[in-house]
Amino acid sequence: MELLPSLLSSLRSVDPGTLDQEYSMVRSQTSVLKRDVSLTSETGALKENIKKNRYKDILPYDQSRVVLSLLTTDCDSDYINASFIKGASNHSCYIAAQGPLSSTLVDFWRMIWQHDVKVIVMACREIEMGKKKCECYWSPVHQSAAFGPFTVTNQGETRPNEDLVIRSLTVRYQQGSRSLVQYQFLSWPDHDVPYEAAGVLDLLERVRTSQGTHTSPLLIHCSAGCGRTGVICALDYIHDLLVTKQITADFSIMDIVLELRRQRPSAVQTKDQYQFIFTAVACMLQQVLQSSCHLLNDNLSELKKPEKKTRQTPASSKRLSQQTDMSDTYAVVNKPKHPHPPSSNPAYSTVAMPSSASRTQPLSHHYDNDPDGASASAVYSTVRPRAKPANQQHSATPIYDTAMPTNHRLGEGPSSLGSNGEHHLVQGEHPSSTDDDYEDFSCSVPDMTNLCSPGGIGFNCRIQKPRGPRDPPAEWSRQER
Repeated sequence: MELLPSLLSSLRSVDPGTLDQEYSMVRSQTSVLKRDVSLTSETGALKENIKKNRYKDILPYDQSRVVLSLLTTDCDSDYINASFIKGASNHSCYIAAQGPLSSTLVDFWRMIWQHDVKVIVMACREIEMGKKKCECYWSPVHQSAAFGPFTVTNQGETRPNEDLVIRSLTVRYQQGSRSLVQYQFLSWPDHDVPYEAAGVLDLLERVRTSQGTHTSPLLIHCSAGCGRTGVICALDYIHDLLVTKQITADFSIMDIVLELRRQRPSAVQTKDQYQFIFTAVACMLQQVLQSSCHLLNDNLSELKKPEKKTRQTPASSKRLSQQTDMSDTYAVVNKPKHPHPPSSNPAYSTVAMPSSASRTQPLSHHYDNDPDGASASAVYSTVRPRAKPANQQHSATPIYDTAMPTNHRLGEGPSSLGSNGEHHLVQGEHPSSTDDDYEDFSCSVPDMTNLCSPGGIGFNCRIQKPRGPRDPPAEWSRQER
């Protein structure tokens, strides 16, 4: 990735004169390469195969030609004007082919079926400048056509833009059926270049999406299968180098074109096509760098976002805080509308002390903000049921175990400790009006039947007056209803 900015800069700064010199070197080196590697085209030059070539000077090399092994009739030949081109990775390769002639339509589908081709790229129109450039090897939309033993059905066509037609084809041979996609690029004149590189790059992006993980060859053809076909192979090859991070400091488009020409004659046929590769690769690199910058910015944005942390307190800590942090807590205890059964009723059981040692000492609890510290007076009063009024009947068993606070402190009034050292709920008295530590708020409505929840539960709130300079909340002066 570090090399891409400098590579992009060098591609943009290439002088047209330099490109002319490079392309001249490509042509001269091709002749040397054919001689040194002993590239031959003898099979394509055979008398029985001459009529299968669209152009007599564009013949596939014997060393890289596609050999047809699928025989549909006894007179089938193994020749077709098509060449294998190695891809940037071991599992990818291309078939660069001429546009089929009327006499080679069956051979064309033999090749497609034999190599299980999934995607076809057609870089030409059927007729260009009044000349037939390629025979139609597909059927009209939603129709079928027979090509020898092969039946091709056009399942549908789409035109995502004015440059491109996408056809979904199904081919049947004997008992088998396969699906493939054909991309026909309409805006590439013969021996010329497209008006912009973005259209070709978009085409290749769609092609790669359709190809997916298939390891079958990508079939690319134009009219002769060398000029436009060579450019598309070169661009896709360079894209694979980028994806697989094989771009090195000695990256050279000229070397790539020479490698293509070693496998397919006249690949990248004109100087304008050679220059177009530089333009398209620069556009490709710019897109990759922009995508990397956007991804980097997104990652930085995610890192800069403050992490939302939810402080979770363990359950044991919550229980401990509920037991010990009582500095701002005031007890509100329900008052029963009906009296409790006598203290001997097991439903109102005694509260057992934790240990024998704790039974010998008076129970005490102090607020953390108590200025006297360890005061001997208990904050909480003894809990006892109120006596049943004479005009009320005994209610059913209460829904909740309810009790009311009293003004007794430990050592004052009747003791809440039984003979066995355990606490009991004992008969209480109404708080005295002289108690200055608590305010007694009781409902003045004589009949609370409609105001209380089922079971006749009423409310009697005993709230401790605040200690210190804090003002009492407004709720303290409001009666509970």
